[in-house]
Amino acid sequence: MPKRILQGVVVSDKGDKTVVVKVERRFPDPVMGKTVRRSKKYHAHDENNAFSVGEKVRIRECRPVSKTKSWEVIGSDA
Repeated sequence: MPKRILQGVVVSDKGDKTVVVKVERRFPDPVMGKTVRRSKKYHAHDENNAFSVGEKVRIRECRPVSKTKSWEVIGSDA
């Protein structure tokens, strides 16, 4: 099964080797048809503490690294 890849913005880099990435998805409302935006935050593993707040990054699903981290950063989207 392929690993999911998501794109989002780093909203926190306070943890050691961890970044929090906010991923936004858009979809049409089932009843009204208006485009709705929903966002979710993912804790991602950043081995070298290379990313800081505000950067656009791509994250990939991986094995659980800790209780909350099961995603890893694979690079920035510049």
